[in-house]
Amino acid sequence: MRIDVISLFPEFVGQCAAFGVVGRARERGLLALHGWNPRDHAEGNYRRVDDRPFGGGPGMVMLIDPLRGALRAARAADPAPARTIYLSPQGAPLTQAKVRELAGRERLILLCGRYEGVDERLLRAEVDEELSIGDYVLSGGELAAAVVIDAVARLQEGALNDAESAAQDSFEDGLLDCPHYTRPVEHELGRVPEVLLSGDHARIARWRRMQALGRTWQRRPELLDEAALSEADRRLLDEYRAARAGED
Repeated sequence: MRIDVISLFPEFVGQCAAFGVVGRARERGLLALHGWNPRDHAEGNYRRVDDRPFGGGPGMVMLIDPLRGALRAARAADPAPARTIYLSPQGAPLTQAKVRELAGRERLILLCGRYEGVDERLLRAEVDEELSIGDYVLSGGELAAAVVIDAVARLQEGALNDAESAAQDSFEDGLLDCPHYTRPVEHELGRVPEVLLSGDHARIARWRRMQALGRTWQRRPELLDEAALSEADRRLLDEYRAARAGED
């Protein structure tokens, strides 16, 4: 997979993607990452990439032509079709389902804004969709781009040492993940649940599913409204609720 990033600080995104799973995906040739600086396509001695907004108000708006030049250069660098995404707090929320969709694409171009944003005319003409990583505002789109790259890279086949890790992540089936434990069995902070020490894989799978359902019910109940729960799931959730009620 190839991802091109349009940013005034492409080296920042590159550094974020140099470690961990993403770095390993790049080393294994599963992900190619390329940065493009709009300033390289700006004119004049100052290589200006922004200007004051029409209508007044604070801040600056990124100019059309430098961004358009960077986008054209990125598209020309590889013949594969690329989906262009603008990272914006006004975009649709980034979800695991969207990440999985993007991970299946051959190419992505991520456009990182700065200042007050990007001239709306460029967005209408050059961008396929806008995505947001949360209801808050960052100084620029670079951190959001790094989030998208990380989420997408780890779903590339071979990026994770254990392919099952991605399948068991939170949100993959619409639920939060179950709790996890490791050594030691006994600790001053508590003991590992007995079921996980039993070696009974069916019981362990049932316990983990119940915990995932219960944790989602407690922390993100709105996700249950969207999840397609089976009758078995509903019985497990009822059992979890009854156990919790007995503890109160």
